[in-house]
Amino acid sequence: MSELTLFRASILHFLRDPGEAADDRAWQYWEDGALVVESGRVVACGPEAALLTQYPQAKVVDHRGKLLLPGFVDTHIHFAQTDIIASYGAQLLDWLNTYTFPAERRFADRVHADNVAQFFLDELLRNGTTTAAVYPTVHKASVDAFFSAAEQRQMRMVCGKIMMDRHCPDFLQDNVASAEADSRELIERWHGRGRAGYALTPRFAPTSTPEQLAMTGRLFAEYEGLWLQTHVAENVDEVRWVADLFPDARSYLDVYDRYGLLGERGVYAHCIHLDRADRERMAATGTAMSFCPTSNLFLGSGLFDLNRARELGVRVGLATDVGGGTSFSMLQTLNEAYKVLQLGGQKLNAWRGFYLATLAGAEALYLEDRIGNFLPGKEADFVVLDWAATPLLERRMQAAQSLEERLFALMLLGCDRVVAQTYVLGEPRLPAG
Repeated sequence: MSELTLFRASILHFLRDPGEAADDRAWQYWEDGALVVESGRVVACGPEAALLTQYPQAKVVDHRGKLLLPGFVDTHIHFAQTDIIASYGAQLLDWLNTYTFPAERRFADRVHADNVAQFFLDELLRNGTTTAAVYPTVHKASVDAFFSAAEQRQMRMVCGKIMMDRHCPDFLQDNVASAEADSRELIERWHGRGRAGYALTPRFAPTSTPEQLAMTGRLFAEYEGLWLQTHVAENVDEVRWVADLFPDARSYLDVYDRYGLLGERGVYAHCIHLDRADRERMAATGTAMSFCPTSNLFLGSGLFDLNRARELGVRVGLATDVGGGTSFSMLQTLNEAYKVLQLGGQKLNAWRGFYLATLAGAEALYLEDRIGNFLPGKEADFVVLDWAATPLLERRMQAAQSLEERLFALMLLGCDRVVAQTYVLGEPRLPAG
């Protein structure tokens, strides 16, 4: 959108983590707010009256009565698992063999990959998610399909070919040489093209040989600005398996550390069964965690410890982890995050919840200089939420006594139905009606 445009709504964004104490200096809120956008970037954000006066020439888009937030950031999700979401009765390792690997086999077919990528990205937008760190499959076609579909929508996305050279079906297995060649080709084609960022993606330590992990570490060091994404310490049986496969490593996380896979733009999903030394090492290296509450509950994996990670200075983003996760909605994911933390004796207030879904995700992906809030110059990705999208929400809002109470109800009762519009670079992406 090159035209100067002013969006009127109630506006909330975050400047840092509000913490359990809900530090009110960590966010800005305007009940009568305005967001000014030009050429896909934020020009200004603040009180409606002042900005209407300052920018009288701006086209006005009226969302008054609704809440405008930065677009949600999902730090861990599998686009190739879209069709197996809500598959019954398995924990992690059985889930992979029973559902995941057979589904991923189909992505050798570019037509299938294109079809799923189109649906997947539309579903993200329908749920208000504008940026995600995404897992395709081992096939180059799945990466090309995904980035092509994201480019059509101008979405900022991180993705990269999965690498597996052992402990997986033959039809999904690569090798060190082919994984390196494919990754280099895809990096050259996609990394830094438009809003695309490439992520080296060894699925998890058990499915990569030491040689493949070492090769991944070399690529991570060689190419400037790459991301790296994988899984760690999700399930107790998985942790035991890694200990058997890598007996010289101090811990599961240490396996990755030995091959140079920790560092800025490294994003590790789950991080449940870690000790203090692991968390301190993640903090020291700038490696981020993805908190995946719906999949951790669905697969019976365990409870994430948010407070310990944040107290040690680890970057933490929220994630749906579809298809082990059970919803594309970051609001539903916040609902489950609240419950996970309750079971662990921790609290998740509404302020910190919406921080996790927006700026924290940008920080976990090292994209906070581009997205995550409405500071001038940021890319104008945002979502408009309807406080009264369902009869229950409407009634609950009438009973709410404060903004915090309204936000908390939205966090617990919200879903895709509350998303009135999603904007990417200032342009609406949901069809009217």
